[in-house]
Amino acid sequence: MPSSHPPQWRAELLFRIRHLLALKIVGVTLFTWLFFIGYFQLLRHPVHPMTVMPLTAIDRMVPFQPEMLVAYFSLWFYVGLAPGLQRNFTELVVYGLWVGALCIAGLGLFHFWPTQVPPLMAGSSDFPGFALMQGVDAPGNACPSMHVAVAIFTAIRVDDVLHRTRAPVALRLANGLWFAAIAYSTLAVKQHVALDALAGALLGIAFAWPSMRWRPAPGGNAPAVFGGADIIPYR
Repeated sequence: MPSSHPPQWRAELLFRIRHLLALKIVGVTLFTWLFFIGYFQLLRHPVHPMTVMPLTAIDRMVPFQPEMLVAYFSLWFYVGLAPGLQRNFTELVVYGLWVGALCIAGLGLFHFWPTQVPPLMAGSSDFPGFALMQGVDAPGNACPSMHVAVAIFTAIRVDDVLHRTRAPVALRLANGLWFAAIAYSTLAVKQHVALDALAGALLGIAFAWPSMRWRPAPGGNAPAVFGGADIIPYR
């Protein structure tokens, strides 16, 4: 007779999502709000001369695609996945410290080396939300792309959880495709150039890699259906 229990990977992921859910929602919202205070302060009041980022062959190949704004804006949901999958309070706090360090590093670069995309690079469109984005997010704070930096940090940490819980490969592929869509969207809506995206990816990796080496050991608050033997230890 088939078991009435969900697969262990699903039970583990559901437990991670439900545990401390209210704290995770409030924490991600507050963290994002604080980041944008610093981001827009530096965007509107640069303290050093602005550097215009050069275009590359990749930038000339990627057409203006305002519909990719959907993927661009999806980052603000995507960034909640990794903290939402942290297993306990300690993991959540340490994750927040690492992603906070990433954001502070990015803001520091914007302070000492303000950059912008080439003037008139962005097109105009009637696509919903496009005019709002251009009016609020001026073409500054370009390099590194924090959109890409935070997205790749999230993608690596989400993939790590999916790997350790032995989730289906399809979920890991979906996670990778979501990151790829966000990264591509930064070029397609002309908010960034390819060098911005590359620098953002390198910055995100530079913090994601040590964040998986220096973090709490697994364990604690496990659901009854999920046995410790099925958890892949941290390495």
